[in-house]
Amino acid sequence: MPRAHPKILFVTDFSYESPGRDYGGEDRRLIDSLSDRFEIEACTPQAATKSKHDHDLVVIRNSGPVLNYRTLWADFLETAHNESWNVYNPLVGRGDMAGKEYLIEMTKQKMPVIPTVDHPDEIESLPRVARYVVKPKDGADSIGMDVVPLKELSALSPDLAGSWLVQPWVRFDHEVSFYFVDDELVYAMWAPDTDRRWSMQPFTPSASDIRFARTFLEWNSMPRGVQRIDACRLPDGRLLLVELEDLNPYLSLDRLRPADRDYFTLCFGNALQRAVEGANN
Repeated sequence: MPRAHPKILFVTDFSYESPGRDYGGEDRRLIDSLSDRFEIEACTPQAATKSKHDHDLVVIRNSGPVLNYRTLWADFLETAHNESWNVYNPLVGRGDMAGKEYLIEMTKQKMPVIPTVDHPDEIESLPRVARYVVKPKDGADSIGMDVVPLKELSALSPDLAGSWLVQPWVRFDHEVSFYFVDDELVYAMWAPDTDRRWSMQPFTPSASDIRFARTFLEWNSMPRGVQRIDACRLPDGRLLLVELEDLNPYLSLDRLRPADRDYFTLCFGNALQRAVEGANN
């Protein structure tokens, strides 16, 4: 007899904390809002390989930075691949899911992204500014990031090759984020205060804003999934990509209007249902 509701393993870390964001609260509320459509069991990333039994779908949500559990994440990836798990987001993302290498690739392709290099010999190709951002390739939530004056960058450069990214410090007016469920842009938000990144407010993107965001959605070519595309808006109005979060994007759902939050939940639930049905066909 088929189940009344699909069974989902929700990979999240309710205890993970980061300034300005309520990771645990967001996922608790999301699980509660989906409970009439799915039978949901939550577990931490560290317990995922032991918790997967007869679930129809494994959903990766606010699971925290992978660098906090690298070995266990590698085990998760290997097991999911070997046992052909049905995972949402699917583990084929080319954005943050695969590290920060995509920023270098996009720079070489002259896409609208903050210029990024990972080798001392290439620093001269960056715009010459007073300060540079230096961050680890496998970083997340600004862990390990530093802003370095130009005069100090040359002294650091021999130690940066391969594992660090270097970007010019960019002056911008504000940051914006676009939130996609599968192929649909469900909502967009902006942070009017540059010192309070996660004090987000809903906004209606322009047609050019949407074209910008879709450029990166299409570049990533994931068959499905929730993606957050972050950008900064320059004083002249142009957007530059900051991050393509395609693994476990924080959604700032508590900042949405109730009707918009309900619509996201509907879209997300429909996407999970499609993922379950696609695996069963």
